[in-house]
Amino acid sequence: MQSGETDAAQEALMRFVRNFGLHQPDRTPCGQPLPVSEAHAMVEIAREGQIRQVELARRLRLEKSTVSRLVTNLAGRGWVHREAADGDGRGVLLVLTDAGATAAALQADARRDRLAALLDRVPVDERAAVVRALQILAEATVEPS
Repeated sequence: MQSGETDAAQEALMRFVRNFGLHQPDRTPCGQPLPVSEAHAMVEIAREGQIRQVELARRLRLEKSTVSRLVTNLAGRGWVHREAADGDGRGVLLVLTDAGATAAALQADARRDRLAALLDRVPVDERAAVVRALQILAEATVEPS
């Protein structure tokens, strides 16, 4: 890649992060008063219905100790319940409480609305290309096995 392309990509990415609000540690880009890492955890738990804490750490690409604190925060909000994993005395299974499921649904709606508003500002004939570019970037971040 040419240095100019790298510089332009870096500048565009940094502007997007700032303008979209991804750099704010105490609220999600859709305006929810929740750290982004906790919001991502809620997405993963809601998607699976239940998930092992070690798997959540893997998916979020966070250290186990960081995820443990994150889950403690979510449990303190009354959104997540920890259970012992079947057949594994040390394993921890995470499940959303009813309040957590409601919070996750509200967060999903807020995310969807924010993204829809953003995409509405992209010219119609370029939206599919923007979505495809985001998909390509997301795939490019996956580390080879």
